[in-house]
Amino acid sequence: MTVTSRGGGMFRTKTVEQSIRDTDEPDTRLKKDLGTIDLIVFGVAVVIGAGIFTLAASTAGNIAGPAVSLSFVLAAVACGLAALCYAEFASTVPVAGSAYTFSYATLGEFIAWIIGWDLVLEFAVGSAYVSKGWSEYLAQTLGLIGIEVSTSFELGSFFSFDWGALLLVVVLAFLLYRGTKLSSRVSLVITTIKVAIVLFVIILGAFFINAANYTPFVPEPTPGTVETGTGIQQSLLSFFGGASSSVFGVYGVFAAAAIVFFAFIGFDAVATTAEETRNPSKALPRGILGSLAIVTVLYVAVALVITGMVPYTDLATKPDGTRATLATAFASLGINWAATIIAVGALLGLTTVVMVLMLGQIRVIFAMSRDGLLPTALAKTNRFGTPGRATWLIGVVIALVATFFPAQDLEQMVNIGTLFAFVLVSIGVVILRRTRPDLPRGFRTPLVPLVPILAVLACVWLMLNLSVETWLRFVIWMVIGVIVYFAYSRKNSILGRRERGDLPAQATSSD
Repeated sequence: MTVTSRGGGMFRTKTVEQSIRDTDEPDTRLKKDLGTIDLIVFGVAVVIGAGIFTLAASTAGNIAGPAVSLSFVLAAVACGLAALCYAEFASTVPVAGSAYTFSYATLGEFIAWIIGWDLVLEFAVGSAYVSKGWSEYLAQTLGLIGIEVSTSFELGSFFSFDWGALLLVVVLAFLLYRGTKLSSRVSLVITTIKVAIVLFVIILGAFFINAANYTPFVPEPTPGTVETGTGIQQSLLSFFGGASSSVFGVYGVFAAAAIVFFAFIGFDAVATTAEETRNPSKALPRGILGSLAIVTVLYVAVALVITGMVPYTDLATKPDGTRATLATAFASLGINWAATIIAVGALLGLTTVVMVLMLGQIRVIFAMSRDGLLPTALAKTNRFGTPGRATWLIGVVIALVATFFPAQDLEQMVNIGTLFAFVLVSIGVVILRRTRPDLPRGFRTPLVPLVPILAVLACVWLMLNLSVETWLRFVIWMVIGVIVYFAYSRKNSILGRRERGDLPAQATSSD
């Protein structure tokens, strides 16, 4: 017989077999519609967006200079190591929830809750942040075709009404409600267009590269700027290292790596679709690693082209807070027609970013609800085979945040949440190899435990290069999560109720 859990109390673990059996419950069953191409499309769709259209230029101008291309490489290495661990877990435990589900099977319920709460931060804040960026590009694109209209109106000193962000979130929530296959088809069309535009940027920009702009490749350290400043706004590593700021120099390259890491966020969202994937043991590793490989090449190429086209000082944030984008480099050289094409590409690119971030958020909430850590009503699926209630709940929450609240400097909050998830997944691979060596694995992380250990070290290193202010906010969010767990989730956990005899224990033959 196969038991449903091991251990007890808040460190009880849910067996892999039980996690997989739960996917067959009629009321909470997701439709298996996705293949390898769908997953690669989702991965590329979410990753090619805010990072490549905005962060590459602004981070070069404010923090790293031409060495931002090296920062992208450092971030990609950390992501690649974590992706190898994600691929093994996703092929072994093909269940919705990504790092949350993986942690439940290895590290126990409390750690699983913490990582689930952490993923809520990653996906929700990321969706709201990018939605507001989409709204800004909408206004810019409309202006380029002669329609001058503001997509956001101030409501006092703090709040605003951003109808552009509201429009986007509502439309995407409807698409996700109707099904992930439909969402994948929409993503495929848009992703094809924006990849073509990125290639256009690389090819056209290469003709305007001036090698002199690469000198100095790593600018000398300077006092803080509007982007990083000093004190709690500088990186934790530079703060304790005694540096006055983390702007330019070696600390700048590391701090930039921690920030442009935001540009890679999303490949982990592919793992949240595990339950809706046909042949997940093969499709998931290919989707995760394939999408990451594609975007890494594109990112480094774009960073080299942009910093070669114009001096990095031209890409610094303006005194009024206006950030440089890919279009900025072309506009500064008088290539306005190219800037228009890039603006349209950014609008399309950010659309699919928000879509996949919302998809990941919904699937995490769905998985946590099915385990009773959140209200189980959110785990009910609709006639389209998607968690309809969870979809509209997340849609409403993200719409409210994106519509009425400012979303400045939130990319670092998303980064620290994602890196923390990567750390736990990497540790979980080592634990599951020891505790369940018998499990069939469609993909095996090479050189275990070396690769997972390197993944942990790389992710922790990037976390240390995030600002002190970001760490303080993250700790506060985690404290709130601990309170919610002990106030609600622990006593309503399905495994906990079975332990107490409130629900009948489930057991099935091991065949």
